[in-house]
Amino acid sequence: MENPYIPRKAVITNIEDETYDTKTFTFEFKDCQKGIEFKPGQFVMLSIFGYGEAAISIASDMDDPSHLELTVRKVGDVTGALFSLKEGDQVGIRGPYGNSWPVSDAEGKQLLLVIGGCGCGTLRPVILYHRNNPKKFKSMEVLYGARTPGDIIYKKYHEEEWSKIPNTRILLSVDRVPENTYWKHEVGVVTTLFEDIKTNPEEALVFICGPEIMMKYSVIGLLKLGFNPDRIFCSMERRMRCGLGLCGHCQLGSKYVCKDGPIFSYTELKHLPDHIVRSD
Repeated sequence: MENPYIPRKAVITNIEDETYDTKTFTFEFKDCQKGIEFKPGQFVMLSIFGYGEAAISIASDMDDPSHLELTVRKVGDVTGALFSLKEGDQVGIRGPYGNSWPVSDAEGKQLLLVIGGCGCGTLRPVILYHRNNPKKFKSMEVLYGARTPGDIIYKKYHEEEWSKIPNTRILLSVDRVPENTYWKHEVGVVTTLFEDIKTNPEEALVFICGPEIMMKYSVIGLLKLGFNPDRIFCSMERRMRCGLGLCGHCQLGSKYVCKDGPIFSYTELKHLPDHIVRSD
């Protein structure tokens, strides 16, 4: 039986700058196993030898398991060490872990994605699945908000590629626009875009990821618009350390985010303590 704590060795094959503090890393595995199969919303434990581990959501195309893509923001010692690496350097990968976005439940329905900041990483596989299978969903509407135009990740894909997917609508907003910066989209928090939602609340599923305070006010706004709380799903990416539900670091009431989540319906979340994604 394989030890679940021992990571697979992987080599960095590509690094793409997204913003001043966010990069997308591509990895290929050194062992003889095939790449990595996963479901949208799952995460891996990324090891930087000599520094530790960090839980990172998978941002890959699940139809291409030959490599792994992770979009990472530089926020601590582990991610700081990752940013010092270059193509050809090795890391460790454990996983994938956790549950997934209920993509199959959304097939034949309208799908609304509400995203804040780096939350786009965990939802990128959903967008790519829609790109590869444009007839699976009746429609997809993406609302993505960031602090400034410079904080938008995957910007060229939002504006040039994903907006051209059939039955897809992408709306972007930023909190503020620095002086002498070109910006043709909305200005305001992501909920500002709710006034322009075309998705029908009666037949839609909603996937939300971003800072917890952003998810809180997104849920409030969506409930006011008539969206079903059973069909609103949030990714609670927080404080995950072991990935196996053993250390208790990510405990949320009776749930472990790494094992029972990280994806929870709003109906589940509103009965759990120690979180702020509430509509009351």
